[in-house]
Amino acid sequence: MTEESFKLTIHMVSSLDGFIAKKDNSVSWFETSDHYENGVEISAEAAQDFLKKIDCYVMGSRTYEHALELSKSYGWVYGDVPTIVVTSRNLPIERQNVELYAGDLSKLVNEKLKPSYKNVWMVGGAMLAKEFIRLKLADEISLSIMPIILGDGLLFFDHIGLEQTLHLSKSTAYKSGMVELCYELKKHQ
Repeated sequence: MTEESFKLTIHMVSSLDGFIAKKDNSVSWFETSDHYENGVEISAEAAQDFLKKIDCYVMGSRTYEHALELSKSYGWVYGDVPTIVVTSRNLPIERQNVELYAGDLSKLVNEKLKPSYKNVWMVGGAMLAKEFIRLKLADEISLSIMPIILGDGLLFFDHIGLEQTLHLSKSTAYKSGMVELCYELKKHQ
């Protein structure tokens, strides 16, 4: 697999004011009753086709623990796709496709992900996303902004500590009122 075909996307869902979770970690605000008449309707089939293109997920330990808790009610949303949890803690592994990784993020990307996968999505959390950006390991950010102001909680870009030039590659407004923004990270600085 060539390096040119590899892409690592940071995906995050946030409120308009930049929060990715409430202080109690709840994300019930992801569900929206808003309706934007001019928005795009996405079919379940189109969503499934899109998800089939993701061949690996990466997440932090707190995101993994939250996903495990939510899976008790909603099922494991990542299916059978290989999932790597970046952590130094010994966490329970409840699925064969989940693997723990502790160590250098550059080695993770260059030695483990790039040789094996084409389309990797980093799906949480904020600290891990910031590290991928700081180390220039991510290729793009896909930010889904929900039609809500939370006022408090866990910020996505809290004290990232660097300026990063972006290129807007795609924007989509959905019937639900959610707006998705895709930015390419410019690495030649």
